[in-house]
Amino acid sequence: MEQHSMIDVTLDPTIDAFGLNDDAQDQAPLERTHFIGIAGAGMSVLAEMLQQREGNVQGSDRAPNGRTERLESIGVDVRFGQRAENIAGVNTVVYSSAIKPENPEIQEAARLGAKIVHRSDMLAWLMHGTKAVTVAGTHGKSTTSALLAHLLVHAGSGELADPSYAIGASIQGPDGTTLDGGHAGQGSVFVAEADESDGSFAKYHPSIAIITNVEADHLDHYGTVENYRAAFVNHASHAQQAVILCTDDAGARQVLRAMDPATRARTIAYGTASEDELGDLGGAMYVSISDEHESSTDGAEHFVIDLPARIAKQATVLPVQLAIPGLHNARNATAAIIAATLLGMDPFVAAQAAASFHGAARRFEIKGAAQDVTVIDDYAHHPTEIAALLTATRRRFADAQIHVLFQPHLFSRTQEFAHQFAEALSLADDVIVTAIFPARERQEDFAGVTAHTIVAAAADVEHEGSDWICDIVDMHDAAGIIVEHAQPGDVILTVGAGDITKLDDELLELLRTSAMNLE
Repeated sequence: MEQHSMIDVTLDPTIDAFGLNDDAQDQAPLERTHFIGIAGAGMSVLAEMLQQREGNVQGSDRAPNGRTERLESIGVDVRFGQRAENIAGVNTVVYSSAIKPENPEIQEAARLGAKIVHRSDMLAWLMHGTKAVTVAGTHGKSTTSALLAHLLVHAGSGELADPSYAIGASIQGPDGTTLDGGHAGQGSVFVAEADESDGSFAKYHPSIAIITNVEADHLDHYGTVENYRAAFVNHASHAQQAVILCTDDAGARQVLRAMDPATRARTIAYGTASEDELGDLGGAMYVSISDEHESSTDGAEHFVIDLPARIAKQATVLPVQLAIPGLHNARNATAAIIAATLLGMDPFVAAQAAASFHGAARRFEIKGAAQDVTVIDDYAHHPTEIAALLTATRRRFADAQIHVLFQPHLFSRTQEFAHQFAEALSLADDVIVTAIFPARERQEDFAGVTAHTIVAAAADVEHEGSDWICDIVDMHDAAGIIVEHAQPGDVILTVGAGDITKLDDELLELLRTSAMNLE
């Protein structure tokens, strides 16, 4: 193909490319649409939904995988390698925040005058005209949105049946199957995980906005914690029917206080504190999670939600049982059940359906056991998420030794939260930190920030063991070492948002081999 000089292209994920919320704007049908990096978790979901709704979808990625196979099976044209010639005949090009302006497909799209839109624009386009529920927050987005989708899929009827959903993770089915994270349903409801990392969730105008928590993160984009919280205040103001917000989180409480009076008046707060402890909520309604919350001997999570009459038609004391452990999941389930009730579902039906939810993929996902050692995979990549994961693991496996293989995600996050990571990881019995998964960042921009940064920060953290944490760059070497330390009844956790999840089969095989050698 003829070589062209580089075009100056600006990629701004905060620009509303479709203008769907302008009064005079209609949602025009899309023609040939190309997704750059189509196998990404967020992109593949949107590509599948658009293919189901409109057809005429294509995309590119580096190499074949399970997601590309799935997309090809439904008629999506997937090309391997990102090249300018892939854009021939394309009208719309969808990119994620990981894509740079110099990408050859972006360059060719600009040269040919194709419409270049961020993935958030495509999500907004798919949501338009539906009864949308967005789930935003620093932690718990995937689990809460997957749980709400599960409630509607398994218990919804009428217009609540067969919802659309776009979740950045697959959903673990009750029968051991895995459901895709995206589906274009025939019902009126659309459940969408709303990513706040790049500010693009400002485009969404849902019926209901769930905010699970607001804890400092993505400061590489926002600069300050204040800017980060302000983005959530703005997002909440776009909710047309209700905002559902967790007041157990200090950052979310600050967002609540910063809302305008009209937004607060349609906000439903929820949490484990009493109303007296919380004080004046500025007109927001409150739903309490009972202090009787506990784990049973079988690992199920039991708690009670007190729903006021304004939500459930009459004051309702709602017992809930979850298969997934942890108080954080009790909070996630409460938000999903409130949203389902507001949409018109009977709360008791919603609570019953919640009992069969086994989690979003890579969220406390039990991968198997060998030699009586359980291997669990989890996406936790922020200190608060890791602390919640390890607390839940202690509740579920009270007598087990807990071994962690942790892969930090992003140099900037490792640098910002090194001590907090060390404190959270100290809840395990021993930890190996592997090389940082860089994602969109480069090591040369963060000189000196390595896995050892967290280990060094752990010097000031109290722990019963003297040598409880170390760093081993190669995760395969780390897997062999952690298996050597495991004993029957123990738990091994692979933790992180990168490719650490690939170790689970290897760990199980190493455990099986180890068991054979012991015989």
